[in-house]
Amino acid sequence: MNDNLPEYDDVADVVRGHVREQPVYCLYPDVYRRGAQDFVTAFPGRVLYAVKANSHPAVLRALADGGVAHFDCASLPEVELARRVSPDAACCFMTPVRLRGAAGTAFRKHGVRHFLIDHASGLAPLLGEIDAERAVIFARMAVHHESAMADLSVRFGAPPADIPRLLEAIRDAGAEPALAFNVGSNVVSPDAYRHSIGVARNVLSSLPFRVRLVDIGGGFPLRYPGYDVPPLADFFAAVRDAIASLPLAHGGEILVEPGRALAAPGMSALVEVLLRKEDRLFLNDGMYGVFWELRFRGHERFPVRCWRNGERHAGATARFRLFGPTCDSSDALPGDVSLPADVRPGDILEFGSLGAYSLTGRTDFNGFCSNELVVVRGGAPPCD
Repeated sequence: MNDNLPEYDDVADVVRGHVREQPVYCLYPDVYRRGAQDFVTAFPGRVLYAVKANSHPAVLRALADGGVAHFDCASLPEVELARRVSPDAACCFMTPVRLRGAAGTAFRKHGVRHFLIDHASGLAPLLGEIDAERAVIFARMAVHHESAMADLSVRFGAPPADIPRLLEAIRDAGAEPALAFNVGSNVVSPDAYRHSIGVARNVLSSLPFRVRLVDIGGGFPLRYPGYDVPPLADFFAAVRDAIASLPLAHGGEILVEPGRALAAPGMSALVEVLLRKEDRLFLNDGMYGVFWELRFRGHERFPVRCWRNGERHAGATARFRLFGPTCDSSDALPGDVSLPADVRPGDILEFGSLGAYSLTGRTDFNGFCSNELVVVRGGAPPCD
């Protein structure tokens, strides 16, 4: 993958041959490519990968190989990374809060033409850095649905009633106005998209002009153990039905910003059992590492399988509670897991579906932080 990462034919070779004093994170490029191909083919619009979900260059490259040609970026470093990995890709700077000068550099140096604001006060600073006549500026609308595990309109988004004035101000400034919103993170019901697109329809119908682009955000979920969600096809069908009646300009297009749905399936973590105290296992990774996302509302565990002496280990099972290696009492994974009843120190636990909000959120608290990444060419991480 041209990223100077060790490569293995399958994960068994990693377990047998890779030094394990630190956790080892396995990237499966074929899983990423297939997932990207399936999403891009099935979604009725333009797919922008949310770089914040997993920004490792190998992941971005695999997704690009799978057909992702647009990237949703929240900072200039993300823009620079996406452009470096995929020079032909289009980057959209889709955040209303930017460091001074970032929009100008993205516009001049990296050809970024899509930006976002969510308040009238954000327009003038943006116009001072870019050429409005060569840009699309989205007005972000606040909208939420109860089926979302996180409300992404708490900090960002203008009330729907304010959006027409904001879009008119963008148009009057010489830029192309467009609409954006994000119904929430880890959405568990397709009704969320019917609802949010319905709110957008009411706003767009009130305008004296038509917009061409509507960005419906991300939030598409993933199935985890004990956390069942409808298949992505159900969400795509809801979106397809809802957008059919949107009053868009000629050549209108829907944009979407998936993060978890594309990033999660293609990575696993090989974590060593350090200590066992009855039904409590202490691991060399935890809540300050790649499991940090488990602090938030949503799923409580990842799919897992056990390895011993380089081979898959199974047998009668029992439930265990898992803890990280730090001195903090909160370093406890929230959901117990089923593992071989005789699990012991030195065994390796492989956690799957771990590619989203893991590498990008971990810390080096207490000095625990692993940069051991490898590429696995065959097979797939545990997924159930």
